[in-house]
Amino acid sequence: MSRILVIDDDRSVLHVFQQVFQDTDVEVLVAGSAAEGMRVLTTRQPGVVILDIMLPDQSGLETIEKILQADSTVLVICITARGTSDTAIEAMKQGAYDYLLKPLDYVQVRALVDRALDIRRCAHVNVHVPDTASLDVDHSDVFVGRCPAMQEVFKAIGRVATHDVTVLIRGESGTGKELVARAIYQHSERAGARYLAVNIAAVPDTLLESELFGHEKGSFTGADHKRIGRFEQCNGGTLFLDEVGDMAPLVQGKLLRLLQEQRYERVGGSETIQTDVRVIAATNRDLDKMVAEGEFREDLYYRLNGYTIPLPPLRERADDVLALLEHFLAYFGRALGKEVTGISPEALELLRQYSWPGNVRELQSVVRQALLHASGPVLVPEFLPASVRDGATTARLLRSQEGGGLASLEQFVQKSLREGSSGLYDAALNRLEKYLLTNVLAHTSGNQSEAAKILGITRGSLRNKIRGAQITITRGVSVDEEEGDPETAAVAID
Repeated sequence: MSRILVIDDDRSVLHVFQQVFQDTDVEVLVAGSAAEGMRVLTTRQPGVVILDIMLPDQSGLETIEKILQADSTVLVICITARGTSDTAIEAMKQGAYDYLLKPLDYVQVRALVDRALDIRRCAHVNVHVPDTASLDVDHSDVFVGRCPAMQEVFKAIGRVATHDVTVLIRGESGTGKELVARAIYQHSERAGARYLAVNIAAVPDTLLESELFGHEKGSFTGADHKRIGRFEQCNGGTLFLDEVGDMAPLVQGKLLRLLQEQRYERVGGSETIQTDVRVIAATNRDLDKMVAEGEFREDLYYRLNGYTIPLPPLRERADDVLALLEHFLAYFGRALGKEVTGISPEALELLRQYSWPGNVRELQSVVRQALLHASGPVLVPEFLPASVRDGATTARLLRSQEGGGLASLEQFVQKSLREGSSGLYDAALNRLEKYLLTNVLAHTSGNQSEAAKILGITRGSLRNKIRGAQITITRGVSVDEEEGDPETAAVAID
């Protein structure tokens, strides 16, 4: 259970927080003075403190200093009655995470505190990495992986964690990039300092510069007060920039200067701010291609790419699927109160055959859904989501056909050369195209629109190529013949 502490001498404010988090898994502790708040902080150890900067027995700035001395990983959110309060700004400079304005907005309170709790969890809950910690079913944030590619990831974390260099984590969505960032932070020399994460894709382009670097009052329409950016808040710590490939060009230039000089200005400001922040970036986009097409600055790419850690997709980690299943079954089984102790051979085969386009995050979701549907001690196929059953059928059909693999293509070429066959160029290209099309269609579970987008061709061109390669799109066994969507049907090769 998450725990927050509200320090305010206004009983109505304490009541607001108790009401907002009623019937949630957040425990609300309250205190009417700074002295009482410090006693609660040391005995109950909340993750987030909401602090009124005007307390009867102590100044807000002094209280923040004492809170962070007691626990530097606590996130402090200040409450102020005035949006232009210099005290609130100074509090943020001294380490407060953010502030709320009175009168309090229920929706804003919930969103900000939830975000702070999530950041606190990221910094405080250890990421379990093999050889540094044993697996613990009480935590879902565990690296499970015995395949060679994941072993290289673990080694890379160990190599780079203690060196104060920028790290770029690359991999598809759901592969665990955020876990890698946290593991690097937790094993670094900055582990006792602040860790903040910003999802670039979730912040509108018009607000991203202000989010990262802050702004001065009046610097743009709606800037009715000064804002301290994440780089300033994270001074001395680690900042994780997720989905960095989605960063707007203007912000790319400002980030480049910061990485080069560790200096920047707030939006609309002239004061140069010196900072000391380690940046860990992550992306699921092809930055090399973006650089070539002028969508991403080449000089910034080289700055971010101080050390690269590539994460393999789950479909390339077949040996790890069973271990991941066992771990998530144990973890979510305990969390949901489900006593599922085994997986039927049929269900296990479906899970192994599935291509996992959403990677480990999707596997987590599938296990959670399956457990919610489970009504006995064994996980059987009908408890699995329909998408997994259909997708596994697709992959099985593809793998059951001859001539679809690169190994088969090599055998075909060598055989043709030995036999002195003619027309080898066209025949080899046809086989290669068939291999490419069937694998992309399997990846998209037969969705032709998505496959055409991945291949970079029109949907009409894809249809012609499917017809020419004699590939047939057929419905999966669980799709209704009259209501099923042919765009998401199974793929079979005639």
